[in-house]
Order: sequence, then structure tokens, then C-alpha cells
Amino acid sequence: MIKNYFKKLCLVFFMASSSVVFAQEVTSPKSHFGFNIGDDYQLANYTQTEAYFKKLAETSKRVKLVDIGKTEEGRSQYMLIISSPENIKNLARYQEISQKLAHADITPEEAKSLAQEGKAVVWIDGGLHATEVVGAHQLIQTAYEFASKTDPETLKILDNVIILFTHANPDGQELVSNWYMREKDPKKRTTSGLPRLYEKYAGHDNNRDFFMQNLKETQNISRQLFVEWIPQIMYNHHQTGPAGTVVAGPPYRDPFNYVFDPTILTSLDAVGAAMHNRMNVENKPGYTQRGGSVYSTWYNGGLRTTTYFHNMIGLLTEIIGSPTPSDIPLVPARLLPSGDSPNPITPRKWYFKNSIDYSVSLNYAVLGYAQRYHDELLYNIYQMGRNSIERGKKDNWSFSPKKIDAINNAAKNDKGTMVAGGESDFGGRRQMSIKYFDTIMKAPLNRDPRGYILSADQPDFNSAVKFLNALIRTGIVVQKTTAPFIVAGKNYPTGSYVVKTDQAFRPHVLDMFEPQDHPNDFKYEGGAPIPPYDAAGWTLAYLMDVKFDRIQDEFTGPFVKNPYGQLLKPENKLAAGSSYILSAAQNDSYTAVNDLLKSKVEIYRSTESGDFYVSASGNAKSILEKANVKLKSGVAPKDKIKIQPGRIALWDTYGGSMASGWLRFIMEQYHYNATIIYPQDIDAGSLKSKYDVIVFVGGAIPALQSGGFGGRFAGPKAEDTPEEYRKQLGRITADKSIPQIKKFLEEGGHVVTIGSSTSLAYHLNLPVRNAMMEVVNGEEKRLPAEKYYVPGSVLNVGVDNKLPSTYGMEKEADVYFDNSPVFKLTGDAIATGKIKPLMWFESGTPLRSGWAWGQAYLQDGVTAFEANIGKGKLLAFGPEIAFRAQTHGTFKLIFNQLYK
Repeated sequence: MIKNYFKKLCLVFFMASSSVVFAQEVTSPKSHFGFNIGDDYQLANYTQTEAYFKKLAETSKRVKLVDIGKTEEGRSQYMLIISSPENIKNLARYQEISQKLAHADITPEEAKSLAQEGKAVVWIDGGLHATEVVGAHQLIQTAYEFASKTDPETLKILDNVIILFTHANPDGQELVSNWYMREKDPKKRTTSGLPRLYEKYAGHDNNRDFFMQNLKETQNISRQLFVEWIPQIMYNHHQTGPAGTVVAGPPYRDPFNYVFDPTILTSLDAVGAAMHNRMNVENKPGYTQRGGSVYSTWYNGGLRTTTYFHNMIGLLTEIIGSPTPSDIPLVPARLLPSGDSPNPITPRKWYFKNSIDYSVSLNYAVLGYAQRYHDELLYNIYQMGRNSIERGKKDNWSFSPKKIDAINNAAKNDKGTMVAGGESDFGGRRQMSIKYFDTIMKAPLNRDPRGYILSADQPDFNSAVKFLNALIRTGIVVQKTTAPFIVAGKNYPTGSYVVKTDQAFRPHVLDMFEPQDHPNDFKYEGGAPIPPYDAAGWTLAYLMDVKFDRIQDEFTGPFVKNPYGQLLKPENKLAAGSSYILSAAQNDSYTAVNDLLKSKVEIYRSTESGDFYVSASGNAKSILEKANVKLKSGVAPKDKIKIQPGRIALWDTYGGSMASGWLRFIMEQYHYNATIIYPQDIDAGSLKSKYDVIVFVGGAIPALQSGGFGGRFAGPKAEDTPEEYRKQLGRITADKSIPQIKKFLEEGGHVVTIGSSTSLAYHLNLPVRNAMMEVVNGEEKRLPAEKYYVPGSVLNVGVDNKLPSTYGMEKEADVYFDNSPVFKLTGDAIATGKIKPLMWFESGTPLRSGWAWGQAYLQDGVTAFEANIGKGKLLAFGPEIAFRAQTHGTFKLIFNQLYK
């Protein structure tokens, strides 16, 4: 008896000792970095963080380190999978369960069984916006705690949850932390004043790339989110919270997007309540939600928001904090408790450690919810996917503001019928007849589509394939046709593609093909619009000029499903012939042309169509055989002109312009060589001796009335800037820069301006004026937002496609428009040939997708033009024709200007 007692005692002691030893074996942040995560004035860079992640994987049986791909600067991007040692041994099975439930192509009985067997999968990231340094550092601390702690709560979570801790921007952490730590004096350390973008091309816009999938980091992350793991919850850490609070989190304000499943909204309420409750229980005040912040669930394209369209519970928190201590300011309006902020925080000193502690607690709240409801989370993602499949298999009518307006308009002359009971003093109320609902919501033409067909014979099929690859990277099922077929009386060739809506991620499919219908959102009737958090409309098929047919009835054909996540490749074969034609309508033609020009191959363009002509002799054929471009054999026309590569300059600014970064990305993708220039380069003059064309994206040229600068800011003082970056300082000015640009034009240079930089036309005194003006009391003023407001949306414009500037374009185009410049031509501008309109609004209803309040004001407004200035030419494009490298349909408007 005594012997057995001592055996049990020894066993208990051994187990306790093992736990202690296990916890001690895991390297702590302090022992690795030399400081605790959250210490004032201390940041870790990515080199140190990567080494620490490897140590965690080496010393903890709970951790598996996965390299998910290379970043744009060539670093390895890591994901730490953390769970119980037993779960780590069986990851392949739990991953399979997560995929099966998310794809929802199983029976409810099988789904319930798998939900009981599986583990909840939760994604937690950090560091996407690198200057928001809390994110990457809370990731380090939380990963350490789950790799080492042995308390009951942590162990329960590890038993029931698989956590995917993912670093979202390694390059950015390396840059920002090194920049901050470069100062020996801690009190001088700052994350501000970075010399360049913290993501190579996109900077802050790396969180706007998740439906387009341009960037390597986006692709790495998306493969894990939408193809490999498909977590039920994903948590995206950001900063900073609204003034007078600590953190803004779920649930979020309206509007939400009408295409995703309503369970997403109620799930956000549930997880948000768990997060908010934990903050209150731990006496961590300052959490605000819904109307307490600006964040909504409308937009697709953010790391958090794209998940909603894939039936995932996407969480965003925006927290305050910096390694340099700060203060929570006094904001009296935030002090009174409300439904948005039931536990306000009072003004006080705030330390980095406070933010790390809050973030870790929020992570525990999310993971605690996941472990308690792991089977429910697994089944719910299945049920949402099943709902989507069923909606896509039958006639379905989705609601939208336009349809609600249509119902109201149909009934506007009907006084309604009386029904018993209700709201009036007379014991009755007016009720609208159901026939008005039926008129709109049962009309066959208002049904949702069953699918879309992308014919292989469209003008730019390669761009259609790129569009489909963006869908595939986000887990969408695409089908390829193996033979010619007919649907709805139309013939389609072999090699066309089909995207059906009877799939689990149907909301994302609809969102990429269908127009967004943003509600008219005002604080009060007659007031100014409430700006959307980001874009209001973004239909990718429109922006990429993809031709598709929207099929509303069930259809079949010789279709073969493309495997999940497997990208498509253009299947273009080189035809026989002595010379080849590359269509100007195809973006990839320009890539092939650039490769040919670099190899000294002679290229001609038709002066009528803009198509390119090249002889099949020499090394041209071998280059074209490698090019992913459709070719035709043919003979060059008589009316042709030889082209040469232009010497291209692209404006940028100290700190980096996102618009310039995106255009640099586009130019690299299409094999253009461009020199990045800064204001000092422009002010130095002699521009024509160096360049043939200069491109100014939005933010470069100052407004005429500002008298001064373009760009986000002028930058720091030279003495505070490292020597290597001083040449980037400065700004475009009216007194020094504009005269040099004018001289460049007069000497024969071409200048391309986009967005706000079209204000160069005003500096040059061209006969144009702002069309978005009205006369009030005899004085011309800009239209107020109460009358005219078009946040980021897709609009349709007419195009003069017979000019060299618009070669390859059709007579109409969809453009991305964000309160963009619109012009009226004055005097005899057109008659004298001083100005040639390139694009204009042909109607008072140009909205294709998004929100356009007061769009009637746009009618007849010119939104792009060219002007001869001396021997040169100014191109002014009001819309964002290179926006976030998404607008493939308008890339040609840039490409056409880049040759001699």
C-alpha cells in the first residue's frame, strides 16, 4: 500500500517536473532578443524573429514551422502551426477535415461526424502594415505562450484548436525595426519618416490585394487561407484605434455586403462578444465596436474582408501602441458608456507592454471561443457552404438597394390596404401589397446567375485567364471546356472557361462578376455622405475588361473541373508564317513587343489599329515561342510606323508613393524598363536629354491653388536623413518643377498624368476647367458632397479609340473612378486641335458598380484628353487607370505612351 503510494507520488512529481522542464526548454523572448516583448524603445527585426521562430519549432513539440513562400524581397515567409503534440502528429487529417467541411460537398451526416472529429482552425497574423508594430510583436509573444504555457486554459485550447500564427510582411518588419533601432538614443527612436514603402510595391495597399492576388505575400497567405487550411476564424491585427479608445474590434458597423451568408454577421457578434467580455473581466477598458469606429464589412479585398466571402469569421482589431510611450488623449465624447463602448478608458500614459498584453488577451478570447465551440464552428462553415451551393443550384433572387427602390417605385402611387392591428391611433396600419414584391423579386430577369461563361475567342483572353487565376488563388472552382458547345443558343469554342455559382464560395464568385450596389449612406436626410471604409465598387471582371456571359438557367456541357488551387496557363501556339501580328487589344502583346525590342528586333505598328507587326526571321521566332501571347500570321500594312522603346521616367517621392509603386509593379510585369525619378531630378533640368516620357501618378503634381507641393509629404530635413536617401527629398513645386516639365514638353517630351496629377493642365494654362463646379451667388464653387459624391467605383466612359493614345481600346471602357478629375473644355480647344478628348461620360448614369451620388453631373464631362505642347504632348487621365494593378482593362492607356 505504502509502496504504491510512493509510486503514485513519484509519478505525479515526475509529471509536474516534466511540465516545468518542458516550459523551461522553450526559449523565451528575453533570452533570444535580449529584451521582453513590449519593453519600451525596443523592436525586433525579422531576421531576429525568423531565428526565434526556428528555435520555438526546435524546442517545442507543439510547434511546426512552415515556409509558405518567398516575399517580394526574397525572404522566407513563415507560418507557425501550434497545437497539442498529438494534434501536430495528425495535421494532415485535420487539414483534410477543414477542407471537406469548407467545400461543403458532403452530406450533412458526414459533416456532423467530421465536425465532431475535427479541430477548429484559427488563423492569427501580425505585421501586415509594418509601421503598426504591435502586430508582429504580439505574434511573437502569443506564439511563445502557446508553445510553452501549461495552465488549463492553454492546454484546453491546444487540445481543440490548431492555430496558424502567420507573419504577414517580413520585409516590412525588417525595414521598420531597423529604422527605429538605428538611433542610439532611445528617446530619438521613431517609426516615422521611412525612406520607402514597407512592402516593395504596395506599402499600405498590401491589405487591398486579396481579391487581385498580385503580390507574392498575398499569394502565400491566400494559399493557406483559401486552399490549404481554410480556417473557420481568421484574426488580422492592426493599429491604431480611434482616439480616446484602446482598441476597435468586432462587431462592425453597417453596411455589410449582401452576397455573403448572414451567419457571418451573427458569428461576428458572438466572437466579438467573447473578445469584449474578456477585456471587461480582465479590467482592460477601452474596447469599442460597431459605430465606435469606421470599420465595416462591405469591402472585399482586405486580408480580413475577403474571408467573409469564403464563409470565414474574419476579425480585425485596431489597437493603439508604440515602443515609444504615448498618451491616451482626452476625448470627452468617448467617456460616456454606450452600446458601442460600454467600458470607456480615461486619459492616461500608455506603454507598449499594455498593447501587447491587450493583444494576447484578445487572442486568448478568440481561441477560447474556438475551443468551446470548435464543433459548431466546423459545422457552421459547412452549412454556409451548403447554403451557397443550394442557392447556386436553383432560382434565387438576391436583395439589393436598387431592388428595394424598384419595389418602392412600383408601389409609390398605391396608398396601400388597411390591415387589422398595428401602429396607428386607429388600430390599423397601411400595408404595401405583396404584388409589388412579386413584380421585382419574382421577375425572371432579376434572378441570380447559375454561372458565367468566358469564351476563348474574346479579344484579350490572356487577361481573362489572369482573372480566373485570381479566382483560383482564392479557392474558386473553375471548369475548362474540352469541346465546342452551345448554351442559350450561343456557340462557344473549345478552351473556354466556366465558373458556376453552385459552389461553397459562391459569395466571392458573385462579388467578382456582379456589380456592387452600395447603399445611399447618410447620417441624416440631406446631409453629406458617410464615406465607405475603402472602395464602394470593384467588380474585377469589369476592371479587367473580361468578356463573359451571365447564364441564369441551369446549363451543362463538356466541362472538366480544374483542381483546387491549380493555376491556368494560356495555351497559345505559334502559327506558321513569315510575319506575325500581335493584337493591340491584348495586354500581353506589349510584353512580347518589349522582349523583341530588347533583342533589337524591328517592330512596326499599324497606324489604323495599333496592332504590332514583326518578321518571323532571326531570333524573333524563338522569343515569340516563349511568349504567352496570341499571334496571327499576316503581312504588315502600308500605313505603319516603326517603334522604339521609350526612355521612361516614373515619378516617386521620399517615403514611397503607393500609386507609383503599383505602376512600377505593372511595368516590371510587362517588361518595361523605367527610371525612378524624384523632385530633385526634375528640378535639375535637362530632362529631354535623358527621357522620352515621364509618368506622374496621383499625388505628384500639386493643385494649382496650393502653390506648392505634390506627394504625401516633403520628407524630413536633409540633416536627419541618411546620405543614401537625401536625393529623394523634396517636392514638386510650381516655381521650380513646373517650368522644367513645361520645357521638357516643348522640346518634344511626352508627359503622362494620372488622377490628381492632371492638375498639371491648369499649371500649363490649357483651355480646360474643372467640370464638377456650380455657380453660387455669382461665384464658381466645387459641388458639395451633398450633391455629388463618387467614392471608389466602376464607371463607364466613351472612348475615341482611333488615336495612337488609345490603340487597343474599345469604344466604351469601364474605369476605376474615385472622385476623380473631370474636365470641361473651354473656348475653341477642340476646334483648333489644342485638345483631343480621349474619354468622356456619354450619359448621366455611368455607374457600373459601387456608389455614385449625383452622377447626372458627370454627363458630357471629359475624363481624359491629350494636348500638344510645343513638340511634345501631355496626356491627362482623370480615372485611376493603374489602380492597385487591378485595372487591366485600362493598362493600354499607359502602355501606348511608352514607345518612341
